[in-house]
Amino acid sequence: MAETDRELDQRLETAITRLLERRADTASICPSDVAREVYDGDDDGWRALMEPVRRVAWRLVAAGEVEVTRGGRPVKETEARGPLRIRRPRP
Repeated sequence: MAETDRELDQRLETAITRLLERRADTASICPSDVAREVYDGDDDGWRALMEPVRRVAWRLVAAGEVEVTRGGRPVKETEARGPLRIRRPRP
């Protein structure tokens, strides 16, 4: 049975949360870390998960659960270009 988008999003959200929990409070993760964590294969198929990871990350940003950064600074989705990171929100 094929995985639904909702099921995939839930797995990605769980992976983001778990990866951040394993790191220092000030650390960030790369979206590719999340894709690799969720992907079940040994090849480069994780790359197909990059857009879904970003989609889930932006939903978590809207909920105030994470920040998406570039160069260590939070960015808005409309400003996001190039390499991005995900981290816990800063006070």
